[in-house]
Amino acid sequence: MKFVEGAGILVKKVKCNFRTMGKKFGKLMKSVAAAVDALSQEQIAELEANGKLAVVPVGTTDSIEILTEDVEIISEDIPGWLVSNEGSLTVALEVELTEELKQEGLSREIINRVQNIRKDSGLEITDRIHITFAPNEEIEKAVKGYGDYIKTQVLADDITIAPNEGVEVEFDDFKLNIQITKSK
Repeated sequence: MKFVEGAGILVKKVKCNFRTMGKKFGKLMKSVAAAVDALSQEQIAELEANGKLAVVPVGTTDSIEILTEDVEIISEDIPGWLVSNEGSLTVALEVELTEELKQEGLSREIINRVQNIRKDSGLEITDRIHITFAPNEEIEKAVKGYGDYIKTQVLADDITIAPNEGVEVEFDDFKLNIQITKSK
């Protein structure tokens, strides 16, 4: 987890609250809105920090003061991140799925499918089993990285990758035969 101070990685925008600003600025509202739309990242940071900012409405020479209550400051989405803000606090979570996370997720799906097959075939929850997966690149990666975890969770003595006549199981992008036999 990393904590970053300042606005270095986020792009923010300011949207006018026309209900409150319209009453406050009247016929200048269009010019004020244009000035707010043109605020730089530094000006937005200053508005957030100070709670107010002096701007010159487009087409005028006198400055006016806008308050944070007059606007909504929003963070634009960053590819691979979820961004949310509340007041002056902004949180960005990286949501990019790494290969390791994908394999871990697939290993959990494998466990679920194997447990369902176990139940449907009448095996007891305490029965030790042998699992055979049909050849599949994604399954093989998950078994390589998380095989011990899978075996522990489903009480498997071993896992084999080989063609089989087991139950056809559907995953997100593929179907796969899984054969489960009770260990002797």
